[in-house]
Amino acid sequence: MINSWKIWVAALAVMLSLIGSAWAVQPDEVLDDPALEARARELSKDLRCLVCRNESIDESNADLARDLRVLLRERLVAGDSDTEAMEFIVDRFGEYVLLRPTTSGANWLLWAAGPGMLIMAMIMAGLYVRGRAAPSKSSDAGLTGAEQARLKELMDE
Repeated sequence: MINSWKIWVAALAVMLSLIGSAWAVQPDEVLDDPALEARARELSKDLRCLVCRNESIDESNADLARDLRVLLRERLVAGDSDTEAMEFIVDRFGEYVLLRPTTSGANWLLWAAGPGMLIMAMIMAGLYVRGRAAPSKSSDAGLTGAEQARLKELMDE
């Protein structure tokens, strides 16, 4: 009996953790127009919570995320297009607020840095392995005549 009770509690905890993010948008934030609300929900999935960092404002319960959700909905109600509403928020908070930053401007350097470093590391690893595989020239030379004579002297003593 106790084991089944523990299983039910564990199952309830898992279900609540999975649907917890669905409760991030408060009822007083929801727009009356279902089409506008759907647009707001889609756009808010692409905006980063500045408190939680890698969580969208749609999933976050932070006060700042709530403020961003309200601001986004106000812009949509005012008649802004999706692009205009996003540009308004990016102008206020910078590109960091986007979960998927653009590849324009100086951001292309950040996008290219990861693959570029990987390619450089592969080239350096290849050169290192190739250098270790080549026989060293000093081992082929052996002892010079003077070194052989000195060795013979030392061995004879």
